[in-house]
Amino acid sequence: MSKIVADQADGLRRMLARTPTRVLAFASMLRGMGVTSVVMNLAAALAQQGRQVLVLDEHHPARESIDQQWGLAPHGNLADVLAGRMACEEAAATAACGASVLPVMDCAEAFDPQRLQPHQVVLIDARLDTGGHLSPLARTAGEVVVVLRADPTAITATYAGIKRLHYAHALKQLRFVLNGIADEEGAQRIAHNMAQVGSRYLGVSLESAGCVRRDVRLAGARRQLQSVVEAFPASAAAEDMRRLADDMGQWPWRPAQAQRPSSAPGPASYSLRPAGAPPHRRAAVA
Repeated sequence: MSKIVADQADGLRRMLARTPTRVLAFASMLRGMGVTSVVMNLAAALAQQGRQVLVLDEHHPARESIDQQWGLAPHGNLADVLAGRMACEEAAATAACGASVLPVMDCAEAFDPQRLQPHQVVLIDARLDTGGHLSPLARTAGEVVVVLRADPTAITATYAGIKRLHYAHALKQLRFVLNGIADEEGAQRIAHNMAQVGSRYLGVSLESAGCVRRDVRLAGARRQLQSVVEAFPASAAAEDMRRLADDMGQWPWRPAQAQRPSSAPGPASYSLRPAGAPPHRRAAVA
């Protein structure tokens, strides 16, 4: 009897020790807003905190994709994982900072990224479609974060894009990051105004996730195939990225906001197969 009780207690401890996976999608309404840079640096900052981070890269195989900027060569992509041909750990490439990167190539299947264990944080470098809508993958995120620069063109395009996302996906809440700012006081005013406009005119709760200062060291880090968090940890941009990573841990947990197709299959687990084992797909874990 004591052995049974001990086994039950051990199982309970393991269950309570599980850390739910946080899934965040990052996107921008215009090119050149630096969304990929934000995702890379946030991944590095989170990995330095000891988090297990997986980046799902919807921009692969473009030159500006994350695996290209980190000089990585993943062995597979998300389609290989979903089909059971490879485990997530086999398909993804691991950057020097410890974050894993898995390319996404036109994934139309609805699934739950939380099942890509053992990652505690999944960051989606999201690519909007030609209509300016989220991909099926990005719709699974509990948080959608819009990255923009503090200039009138970017702000106007972001307002229009947020309104489009609200009507297309019934999004009620988004966060935004002001990237490449030179005037911190001005950025705070812009953030305040955006939050006001979101609730008053767009029907969306807009919350600032923070600001990233303009920093010449970002270009130097790219030349070294690193994030600025790795290459220049004392820089202003690296400091801002670490602050964003810290603050993210205080955000409330939210389920996926965007509507999924009613015929979408239930979630499955895709990463627990040992390397070299025959392909298979595990049943969903309750």
